[in-house]
Amino acid sequence: MHIRQAIRTDLENLLDLYRHLMPEDRRPSKTRAETVFDAFLKYDGSCIVLGEIDDQLVASCTLVVVPNLTRGGTPYGLIENAVTHTDFRRRGLGKMILDAATEHAWQNNCYKIMLLTGSNRSDAINFYHQAGFDQTKTGFQKRRIPPRSGL
Repeated sequence: MHIRQAIRTDLENLLDLYRHLMPEDRRPSKTRAETVFDAFLKYDGSCIVLGEIDDQLVASCTLVVVPNLTRGGTPYGLIENAVTHTDFRRRGLGKMILDAATEHAWQNNCYKIMLLTGSNRSDAINFYHQAGFDQTKTGFQKRRIPPRSGL
């Protein structure tokens, strides 16, 4: 798998891949997606990590690098929208994407990276453990829209 950072021309394929994460999710217009992507790139150190096999986008995750006034001013990273195309799951590709995002976070001086999952399925929880994430914190959220179903 070839791993790289997303560029603006990847948006259409990225939005297609997100269907494997949230099939019922409303797709943004092309203009809205471009506006959001351009705004996202202004977050220094943040990136969308892509994995391709034979020029097909098969896995991705988003890393946001957050400025921080604790830990001596050292930033932390948040991972969101981790997804692997359903036809390519259980091959280690998701772990490779998370490893690439982790390396990018370390290169950007993050002292930690975090992610949340809405899934309570044991295979999903085990995947994150096997990818090197420890379940050492308790997550809370307030939602403006309801969570995905079928988790």
